[in-house]
Amino acid sequence: MSTTAHTGSAPADTSPTSPHGGAAVPPHRCGPASADPTGALAAFVCDRGGTPQLWLAAHGDAEPRLLDERADPVTDVSWSPDGRWIAYTSAPGGGEHTVVRCVRPDGSGHRVLAGAGSPAAASFGCWTPDGTALAVTEAVAADGDAPAPGPADAHTAAARSATAEMGLLIASLVDPDGRAAPRRVAAETGSATLRVCDVSRDGRWILLRRGPRGHREAVVLDTVSGRETCLLPAADGDPRVGRFSPDARTLWLRSDEDREYAALLAVELTADGAPGRTVEAAARPDADLELFSADRAVERAALVWNRDGRSLLETAVPGADGTLGAVREVRLPHEVVTRAEPATTGGLLLSLSSSVRPPGVWVAAPDGDPVRTAWTWHRSRPAPASSAPRPPLLLELTARDGLPLSGWFHRAPGVPDAGPCVVHLHGGPESQERPVLDPLYQALLARGLHVFAPDVRGSSGHGRAFLAADLGAGRFAAIDDVADCAAHLVAAGLADPDRLAVMGRSYGGYLVMSVLVRHPDLFRAGVAVSGISDFATFFSDTEPWNAESAAVKYGHPVHDHALLALLSPMTHIGALRAPLLAVHGALDTNVPPGESERFVRAARRLGATAELLVFPDEGHDLARRANRERLYAAAGQWLTRWTT
Repeated sequence: MSTTAHTGSAPADTSPTSPHGGAAVPPHRCGPASADPTGALAAFVCDRGGTPQLWLAAHGDAEPRLLDERADPVTDVSWSPDGRWIAYTSAPGGGEHTVVRCVRPDGSGHRVLAGAGSPAAASFGCWTPDGTALAVTEAVAADGDAPAPGPADAHTAAARSATAEMGLLIASLVDPDGRAAPRRVAAETGSATLRVCDVSRDGRWILLRRGPRGHREAVVLDTVSGRETCLLPAADGDPRVGRFSPDARTLWLRSDEDREYAALLAVELTADGAPGRTVEAAARPDADLELFSADRAVERAALVWNRDGRSLLETAVPGADGTLGAVREVRLPHEVVTRAEPATTGGLLLSLSSSVRPPGVWVAAPDGDPVRTAWTWHRSRPAPASSAPRPPLLLELTARDGLPLSGWFHRAPGVPDAGPCVVHLHGGPESQERPVLDPLYQALLARGLHVFAPDVRGSSGHGRAFLAADLGAGRFAAIDDVADCAAHLVAAGLADPDRLAVMGRSYGGYLVMSVLVRHPDLFRAGVAVSGISDFATFFSDTEPWNAESAAVKYGHPVHDHALLALLSPMTHIGALRAPLLAVHGALDTNVPPGESERFVRAARRLGATAELLVFPDEGHDLARRANRERLYAAAGQWLTRWTT
């Protein structure tokens, strides 16, 4: 059975009132955000209208202004240093193929800078220090016969030809005013990523980040000679890996070279851009440096550390000698920082996530605590205790081979300890489960289902060795980690062994299908969202740049064919016993929907219970609130049906 979900109007807000009075505003997510040069205004992504869109407001404004009325989901935003332009990425139609757009703060001058007319993924990096150009990256045809980045209106966008072969990533500097032609600064064939992270004040030096996950590189490029003068290992995670000092004689770099956890390095650069002495500017023995950012003058920096899934935020003054001065820890109102942007005024613009309320944007004075922006959603009065979200509990356990594991246990209100429980698995695989409010979990908890969200081996935030523990044949152990988590829940008296279920998205969806066929009698039901079922078809159908990255993590589709066949759930589908609901976005080109469609068809041919739910206007992630709510309802009904 296949079901197609159609987008409609979002349900009415169930919160008491709008946070600012007037018409009720549904609970919504805000962030990321970027400040104008004065620090008084912010452009930000928010789904208050049901789809993530671009908004603008002063921090104290109760009602923000919509800058782009298109229903295309917006994912990122950056304000130019001169204040004249706001750049952002959006996904036309809701799929994986993104474009880079820009707009003036007054809402005029809309134009496409990269990705127009091309079935590819375009993204942006940094602005040049004077704000006259934006660095963009576009995937194009390997033979170079592809649309060039640059300002475009609807007429020129339609005239640009699409390409069927996409094997080249090109990074360019684009003038949003369209007065200068785009300038190509780097190109990579068969690369997974390419991003311009910084441009020196004099424009001579460019900092690039490239390479697949687990093998990121920071490259200093001399724009005069075209030579790469410095190459250093960079950390995974946030693509903004470093900044030049004002004189470009120091490179501040987030790196995990020769260490378990990422740290901040200060690398001396010679007049020719070659690396000299390297100083460890900041490091912690038990925490990753997850984010590093600096204001436009590199006079004030923000460092965000990830310790056991929670964030620790510090501000500091980068010194010319490669040290940090005036280090101050900022008291956080929420558990996780997803972006920290130092403002030229000395303050901070923060995107925060909480375990008890939706993500929002906060501002902090130079020496003060963060204050919530007026347009970040909050309840005007407390929710009833029975329905108010509660912070999860961190559980620690040991895998069958002795590897320490951990995860967050969300307890359903009013349900005995040993009740029905869903093990939920995150994507990545190198993502991390964090103690933040997840509407999916809240929907499952409301149905009386506990939720345990673990980090199996291969997850980030636990050191490089843990991150690499699932490589190659280690993926079999990652699948067993899911079974060990279920066993721990039962042994600890937190779950009923006869009412266990499993759910996951992306790589987590792959793990769902894998554990159901490798441990067929453990779970009573499963929900796999956007998961890989067969590595052979995945590598043949996914985007080329995604295949390059995936080959490093999972195995090469030719050289490791036998291993990948054994790791594919489709190979063992005859062992499937538990009812499975597969969910996919029809526009997903990362993990194409055929992965779910073929698995469901094969399961049904063998007599297993399997259903398919397809969202026609979504890609790999469900960006629209109405679609996410349909997923929450469908998953909750499916899991409740088989565990009660």
